[in-house]
Amino acid sequence: MARKIANALPDASVAFLDMDGYYKDFSHLPMEERRKINWDHPETFDRDLFVSHLEQLARGESVEKPEYDFTQHVRSSRTERITAADVVVVDGILLFTDERIRDLFDVKVFVDADPDIRLVRRIQRDMSERDRPLEEILQQYLTTVRPMHLQFVEPGKRYADIIVPRGGQNAVAIEMILTTIQRRLEARRA
Repeated sequence: MARKIANALPDASVAFLDMDGYYKDFSHLPMEERRKINWDHPETFDRDLFVSHLEQLARGESVEKPEYDFTQHVRSSRTERITAADVVVVDGILLFTDERIRDLFDVKVFVDADPDIRLVRRIQRDMSERDRPLEEILQQYLTTVRPMHLQFVEPGKRYADIIVPRGGQNAVAIEMILTTIQRRLEARRA
């Protein structure tokens, strides 16, 4: 959905910032302990650094976004330069759990997907990109992913300005979001 929105804004620069890069660094723990961490709890994120980077981007400054190595469960030494832009699209399932983060957004969008679709996407991603076995993925889903979704993600809907069912397939919602962004850009330029 974010890419569709960016591609539809040819007259504006767009930067992407994903919350996944901001997991805390747990490299001090043995691998077995890192595997037991509840990665779907808001406390696993370095929210202070995330807020700082959002504030810098809002001021027109570039940031060095951390990269996370999901195969080793540690923060990588690599970073990705995110250049300031007219529009910053921020992605993350736990964005709305922190008031400081919510307050930095001009438009808050909650992309809703059916539970079975979320599970299939997680299985595909974790097997292909994170080299995880199916049994581990399903165990994690049942013990932390689903409970944390119900506790933290789902309640975040109440903070959204727009709730989008069917994700990136919802052309009407994408058009509404684009119209909102374009109006805000025009007002800022005026």
